[in-house]
Amino acid sequence: MNLNDIVKIQDVDLKGKTVLMRVDYNVPLKDGKVDNPKRITATEKTVKYLLGQGCKLVLIAHLGRPKGKVAPEFSLAPVAPEVEKIMGTKVHFGKDCIGAEAQAAVAAAKPGEIVLLENLRFHPEEEKNDENFAKELAKLGDVFVQEAFGTVHRAHASTSAITKFLPAAAGYLIQKEVEFLGGAIENPARPFAAIIGGAKVSDKIMVLNNLLDKVNVLIVGGGMAFTFNKALGYEVSNSLLEADKIEEAKSIMEKAKAKGVKLLLPVDNVCAQEFKDGIPTVTTETPNIPTGYMGLDIGPKTIKLFEEELLKCKTVFWNGPVGVFEMESYAKGSFAIAETLVKMTENGAITIIGGGDSLNVLKKAKISSSKVSHASTGGGASMEFVEGKELPGLTALLKK
Repeated sequence: MNLNDIVKIQDVDLKGKTVLMRVDYNVPLKDGKVDNPKRITATEKTVKYLLGQGCKLVLIAHLGRPKGKVAPEFSLAPVAPEVEKIMGTKVHFGKDCIGAEAQAAVAAAKPGEIVLLENLRFHPEEEKNDENFAKELAKLGDVFVQEAFGTVHRAHASTSAITKFLPAAAGYLIQKEVEFLGGAIENPARPFAAIIGGAKVSDKIMVLNNLLDKVNVLIVGGGMAFTFNKALGYEVSNSLLEADKIEEAKSIMEKAKAKGVKLLLPVDNVCAQEFKDGIPTVTTETPNIPTGYMGLDIGPKTIKLFEEELLKCKTVFWNGPVGVFEMESYAKGSFAIAETLVKMTENGAITIIGGGDSLNVLKKAKISSSKVSHASTGGGASMEFVEGKELPGLTALLKK
């Protein structure tokens, strides 16, 4: 899928319309206030474009996992003042997302103003993709705009069924996601590298197999690398290992060789005897982990190997840390990857980060996400996009 396949807000006459827009305002709250407004500011361009068209804007969103029941701690009410501050216009709050209270909130707003409705997931019908619930939502607007990339991989009423009852278009944030992820997958500047980290091979099998058809270089790090190194005959001792995935790891390595994809694994590791910060560590000279130890980060030789290979590339996709970056003793490898991506971006490469853990590496390393070409707002959605899966919320935006 690429940008030309979907209906965009620029393609639709929106002047003076009431626009129902799905946003991802699943933001952290602290002491009754928004702790990090990044997901709100991510929608600013689209919100201001729509307000500039004289639209009345009705925002629908979820917060947390209330499991289909009204739960005050998951109310979106504390989010409304933050939206008002960021967008610079009056925000009305509706105490429900359908029915009389929602309709009254929408009626009270003027063109150029915003209505934020209560948590969609207070209704079990939302996650069931219930058409009657979608129909009730659709009564609140003339046009539907999708701007919540973090939810497009879910067939929910507010992402999928809603488009049966209203004309639908993609906001600027969705367009940016499709432009970068679609471009990287379908037509990347080459060489194209992917760095896939994280704990488990089982979580990433589909994405690894799909990327073998796309990339020139595949770098595997994090806990999952030990299953690959075990498949090559190295000792992993107490490191994370999925013994039942060794054959799958062998198969991926064989496919990479057959397709001419350079597959890189850690050649040295920072190890400790316990999964704990601030304790004595040893750095191996080879991929072998000493008896009684576990690998918790990549070593200096691996950092150099990965960096040298990445700097030759023109496009890179990164999902998943290469060590236990949450602990200071084992963050060096993931920080080095982040710094290399910044360097690549400065040199004109396209750098894409997908997944919450990789974004948390940036945050912990005090690197702004603006220093890379694109930091995806949807971890699960970006992975499924790269896996080649159909995303219901994007399929709903395809040109008919």
